[in-house]
Amino acid sequence: MNQLPMMAMKEIPEPNSNAAQITALVKDSGAVVGYRLSNGQTLGKEEAVALARQGGIQGVGISERDGSEYLKSIPDGTESNNLSNLPSVSL
Repeated sequence: MNQLPMMAMKEIPEPNSNAAQITALVKDSGAVVGYRLSNGQTLGKEEAVALARQGGIQGVGISERDGSEYLKSIPDGTESNNLSNLPSVSL
């Protein structure tokens, strides 16, 4: 497996046993502004990053671009669970 996507992540938190999954991306004018979780919660980017750091979201790592942190799928060889392949919802 290509290690480059893993190296691009700032950190990869260890999920708790009851960690939620991201089921949809929340977009505003095409930009991701948050995430909908399997437990029904909808969180903004900063809230979701904080929850992931606490182990509350599984299958994601934390990356940073232009000083802003965001969640990124941990590469596992399965395309269907990549965040970019999830449905989008609007605010």
